[in-house]
Amino acid sequence: MTTTATNGFCKGRVVAITGAGNGLGRGYALAFAAEGAQVVVNDVATVPDSGGSASRAVVDEIVAAGGQAVAHDEDIASWDGARSLVEHAVESFGGLDVMVNNAGILRDRGLAVMSEQEWDSVVAVHLKGTFGTCRHAAAYWRDRSKQGAVNDARIINTSSPSGLFGNPGQSNYGAAKAGIAALTVIAAMELERYGVTVNAIAPTARTQLTERFMREAPRTGFDRFAPENIAPLVVWLGSSASSAVTGRVFGAVGGKISVLEGWVNGPTVDRDGRWTAAELSDVIGDLVKRAAPRSTMSGDRP
Repeated sequence: MTTTATNGFCKGRVVAITGAGNGLGRGYALAFAAEGAQVVVNDVATVPDSGGSASRAVVDEIVAAGGQAVAHDEDIASWDGARSLVEHAVESFGGLDVMVNNAGILRDRGLAVMSEQEWDSVVAVHLKGTFGTCRHAAAYWRDRSKQGAVNDARIINTSSPSGLFGNPGQSNYGAAKAGIAALTVIAAMELERYGVTVNAIAPTARTQLTERFMREAPRTGFDRFAPENIAPLVVWLGSSASSAVTGRVFGAVGGKISVLEGWVNGPTVDRDGRWTAAELSDVIGDLVKRAAPRSTMSGDRP
């Protein structure tokens, strides 16, 4: 995938991307750089076999193709690591326009046997890590706004079908990803006054985290699960063109993009008084019968 600038869709924008050493994040970093952005590549991983920095490898790839990028190797699951990512962007390129939260890990296990550490580590990287970078970026943009500067800023978070539609064996991951969707909606409400939009994606793609669950890439033709398929949506959300879109979660797989619709009131009953528990046997049963069926893992209704 080339990083040579194309039409400069994000020319001059400063973009920080977590978990950008491989997979989806690497695809985002290369795509933003190809569109003229200055990219901060964050990752704590190392390159297999060589042991070198995964973030540095992506930076070298971008720079070799004529783009601009710097590496950041600190853990965004820590408060200081998240803050330093924002600071590194400002120190390296003079500001920050886009924060893409993509870093993640898996520790899949059935609920009855999941350990405390397996729960805590996944929630720390996904939910706390997303909160940390959002929080420090939000403070930076709020301060700029108070000083009279005009922001055209973006936060792009990463949820998952596992968190929105459910997947057995991923209670830790799914809970964190559902939390990220809620964080996205709330942050969009809070940060709009500062010139910041906040959206999320729920991608389906073949990466180091998911490859064991997915079929191999086809030898010819379109690879529906190639991680590079998700990058155009993320780049668009990070551009000035997306200024009117905020508080949304998008599903993305292959060439398919969906607006994921959140919790809404379905069939309802209301009375002028308190129910008894016994009365609710028939009432709740009727409500559930009239409600739309739960979606499948693909997000579609059966």
